[in-house]
Formats: sequence, C-alpha cells, structure tokens
Amino acid sequence: MSDGRASEDAAPRRSYAKGIARRKQIIESAIAEFADHGVDGTSLRTLGDAIGVSHATLRHYFASRDELLVEVYRAHEQSTVGEMLEAAKHDATAVEVMAASAERNRSIPGLVRLYATLSTDALQEGHPASEAFIKERFEGLRTVLAERIRDDQAAGRIAGDIDPADAAALVIAASDGLQVQWLLAPDTVDVRRSLALLERILPAPAGDERSID
Repeated sequence: MSDGRASEDAAPRRSYAKGIARRKQIIESAIAEFADHGVDGTSLRTLGDAIGVSHATLRHYFASRDELLVEVYRAHEQSTVGEMLEAAKHDATAVEVMAASAERNRSIPGLVRLYATLSTDALQEGHPASEAFIKERFEGLRTVLAERIRDDQAAGRIAGDIDPADAAALVIAASDGLQVQWLLAPDTVDVRRSLALLERILPAPAGDERSID
C-alpha cells in the first residue's frame, strides 16, 4: 500500500519537473529566435508561431506576451551577466561595465531590440510585467554602478563631489540611448567609443588617466 502511495506522490513531482523543463525549453527557443530576428510587436500567438510553439502551450506557461518577453530577457541577462563582469574586470569603472555590456550586445542585436521593446512597453498603460521588470532592472543597475563609483571615489580615482546615484543613472541612460542609435545606424554609431567620453565626467587623477578604447 505504501508503494502505491509513493507512486502517486511521484507522479506530480514528475509532472512538475517536466513542466519546468518545458518552460525552460520555450524560453531558450525564444532567446535563440529573438537574438537573430528581434521580437514581433504583435501577439503571443505570433510569437508562438515564430518559435514553433502552439498558442495554447504558451498560454499554459505564460499569462501574457509581456510575461514571456520579460522572462526571455531575464534568462538571457542572467546567463550573460557573469561574462559581462568578467569582460569588464573587477576593478572596472561604471562606464567600463556598461561598455563591456554594449560590446557583448553587438553580436545579439535582436535581444537589444527586445530590451528596447520592453522599455517602450513599460511606459504604456496595460503592461505591468514590463513596467515592473524595467523598474527592477534600473534599480539594480543603479545600485551596482553607484557602488563601483563610490569605490573609485574612496580610492581617489573619481572626483569626490560627484553624486554616485546621479552618475550611475547618467551612465545607464547614455548606454541605453546609444544602443538604440546603434540599432538604427550600426555603421555610424560606436557605443563603446561614445561611452568612453563619459570617463571625462568621472575623471581619474592626473597622471593616472584610464581609457576603455
């Protein structure tokens, strides 16, 4: 009798594990699709067609188009943040961190477009998932970059009269805006080179000039 109960208990666990695996598979398929082609701005059904998943299946795992897009970008960012920080090195300035991110994004313009879509949606009514995600991302980035700026100020590498939170917000705004310009004119706009100009706002002491070129 206990064997039968154990079998009954195992069935839901197998079903749950299968559901998690299927959801992960959908997200990975969407990342691959969006990395190459960006995201269609229409419906969940259209997105399902693009990644080869039925509308009913998508609705089972994601309540809305916004939820799918947010989870796709969140998974992409979680999988690459370590690479970004490694590329930027541990002692990198806030500008260098964002420059490393921009450099990484050059190979995945479709996901940059996805981020731009989420940012635009976050400003519109009826997109609570996008709004919550973008707010959370900005808050997290400001915290991380402001801490780097404070560390550089304490070490005498950045002027002490610069407000770290304000500077962090400026670096993020510059990076995001430049990447939109790059999407529209990739042969004209060099995000990394333009971001390097911000190092003049967050200057190193004389004789210890730094460059991210």
